[in-house]
Amino acid sequence: MAELRKPGLATRLAYGIGGAAGGIKNNGFEYVLLLFYSQVLGLSAVLVAAALWIALLIDAVSDPVVGYWSDNLRTKWGRRHPFMYVGMVPVAIAYFFVWNPPSELSGAQLFAWLLGFTVIVRLMYTLFEVPSTALAAELTQDYDARTSLMSFRYFFGWVGGLSVQIILFFFLLQPSEGDPAGFFHIQGWHTYGLLGASCIFVAVLITSAGTHRHIPHLKAPPAPRKLTPLKVLGEIWETVSNPSFRALFIATLFGLVASGISATLNQYINGFFWEFTSDQIGGLTFAVYLSAIMALALAPMAGRVLGKKKAAIIIGLLAFTIAPAPVIARQFGLLPPNGTEALYFIVLGVTIFDIALIIAYQMLAASMVADIVEQNELVTGRRSEGIYFAGISFMRKLAQGVGILSASFILAVASITPGMRSSQASDEAVRTLGWGYALTLLALWMIMIVCVNFYRISREDHESNLRALAERENGS
Repeated sequence: MAELRKPGLATRLAYGIGGAAGGIKNNGFEYVLLLFYSQVLGLSAVLVAAALWIALLIDAVSDPVVGYWSDNLRTKWGRRHPFMYVGMVPVAIAYFFVWNPPSELSGAQLFAWLLGFTVIVRLMYTLFEVPSTALAAELTQDYDARTSLMSFRYFFGWVGGLSVQIILFFFLLQPSEGDPAGFFHIQGWHTYGLLGASCIFVAVLITSAGTHRHIPHLKAPPAPRKLTPLKVLGEIWETVSNPSFRALFIATLFGLVASGISATLNQYINGFFWEFTSDQIGGLTFAVYLSAIMALALAPMAGRVLGKKKAAIIIGLLAFTIAPAPVIARQFGLLPPNGTEALYFIVLGVTIFDIALIIAYQMLAASMVADIVEQNELVTGRRSEGIYFAGISFMRKLAQGVGILSASFILAVASITPGMRSSQASDEAVRTLGWGYALTLLALWMIMIVCVNFYRISREDHESNLRALAERENGS
């Protein structure tokens, strides 16, 4: 088998930087949009949630459409890049306007503004995200090089999203009398929208232009054929019926529900369970930079030494048992008391190491999706990178809300109500919160790891698939 092309550092950086666009968009929509529109602008939290859900559902449906379309598009700029260029400007403009609504809007008008621009952001970003992630399977067929590509993608996703959010809270929101956190400093939010939109545009541009020179070497679409809606659905179903894809698809469902619970309850665990100060929580946030750097080195190395599936399972088991371990240890009185430096540094150390493992797992799992492409091509004769990455994106969007709802149920069982301060929560409420957080995450993550175990493509299988495709192409 001929030596496979491996992308150089410039290509890996260009491809990876595109992840920052998704990190910025996701952090904004998932962590602070509700705060801005509900607490600051006064729109009902129910209406904000409704706008986010409607936009999410519309966007989720668009994923397989864009994925299938980009698998079959025939242009002089290839299958993927026309979509990436089309979405670049509209997504940045729409993201800016999400955070800059006219001051006179309120009620139904403000809801319509939020819904309209949120839908545009999600749809235009899908035009970039699905085709660009699919490029990982086209830029190289090398087993380890794909892990490196995805590692850069996730690294910039975490760092990009985190950086813009830190700038918002530490520099743009100016505290004032009666507003110590600066949440009601409207100009800070407007600047945040401009900064986020500009960074999204630059990230999309760098990935699109930086990978443009590879277009002549990318895979061609299938031969023109007569397509009917029924035939399109049949081809999509044939593609997603791959057993390894089903394993990752279901694993992604449980993993993302767990991620939604973790993200929603994280501040409650830090504030109510550990009783950390705002400065301490800020330190935990900054520590994610170190975690991302560690993951960037760990994921490719583990994939080379152990193979992707085994590495993902081992790293996942470590990550997802370590994450709730401090909470469980506290329940049995095995950690220093709240308010001590010893407790903070224990949690800080565990957080740095654990998030590095979680990011490394995500990198490996994403690379595993790319390796399904050749196996499917042997069966169907078609390259379906777009459909596979669209399927994972589809599940990611639908699972987000389930995690948030589950977290709300845990808070209700623990009797932690809106407006309650940590000093007002009873010891029993805090213990219930801890058990609900730890055991729910542990159960969901273990189910996820079990699903990953059904993934069937090893390094040897991948190389065998490449040889079979090469023999078919050469007519032997």
